[in-house]
Amino acid sequence: MDKKLVISASPHITDSSTTRGLMLNVIIALLPTAVVSGIIFGARSLLVIGVTAAACVGFEAIYNILMKKPQTVGDLSAVVTGIILAFNLPSTIPLWIAIVGAFIAIVVTKQLFGGLGCNFANPALVGRIALFIGFASRMTTYGFPAKAAVDALATATPLATSGAFSGMSVFGTLLLGNYGGVLGETCSLTLIIGGIFLIVTKTIDFMIPAAYIGTVAVLSLVLGQDVVLQLLSGGLLLGAFFMATDYVTSPFTLKGKLIYGIGLGVLTCLIRFYGTMAEGVSFSLLLMNLLVPYINKATRQIPLGGAKKK
Repeated sequence: MDKKLVISASPHITDSSTTRGLMLNVIIALLPTAVVSGIIFGARSLLVIGVTAAACVGFEAIYNILMKKPQTVGDLSAVVTGIILAFNLPSTIPLWIAIVGAFIAIVVTKQLFGGLGCNFANPALVGRIALFIGFASRMTTYGFPAKAAVDALATATPLATSGAFSGMSVFGTLLLGNYGGVLGETCSLTLIIGGIFLIVTKTIDFMIPAAYIGTVAVLSLVLGQDVVLQLLSGGLLLGAFFMATDYVTSPFTLKGKLIYGIGLGVLTCLIRFYGTMAEGVSFSLLLMNLLVPYINKATRQIPLGGAKKK
């Protein structure tokens, strides 16, 4: 069997990082948001997180056994997929639907394409989109803080009711997450803390979230949108720090990461401002994930002395 080697420009840096170590950092970064979701939405949210994480690990273990492949659950990638998938679900979601999402994420999107490193898109993202399409009413029946009064906002997130939120203390409300939505999109403060932790520990590169968030901020300002509302609501921060930076489905060149982040920002704003959906992060991520191989090819650095293809 012929093996093709990809020649890239130096320097070639190696370190002691492992998949398990990187995934453990991501889990640590996700924990503050998981804890706060339990405070905001109650124990039901923690149950959803536990079920999706366990289902993802279970499906990966069972698939490896059936296919007689080496067991890979120890790398913790399935746990990360389960937690991120749960963060894209409302606390009111029936548990069996959450398990269906875990199956789509792990078996259909990850394992059937060859396992970790071979998936064409972020597994949790595909699971979320599949559930959104197949169970739209369930996915948009959002949980709300126990102490919050249920009124006209009870069926929509801030992006869908921006007029109602403009008269409130928008920054404080969005920063602390005292409103309805899915588990991982409400408390912006913990998402920012988690994102900073990943950048400081060099688990992720700052370029993608910076380009993504910066593009949304600039376009929101230019197009007359509420910048704070656009940045701190919806799944923007969750997507920018924890989904767009997935190693397998994001570019590996610096220029590619910049293009990727800007593309995400442009698509998100187009969907939010001119589409029929208030949220555009998930579909923007999916579209850009599909373009990553072409971005990598177009931005790969030519080794010193190498000739450009005509």
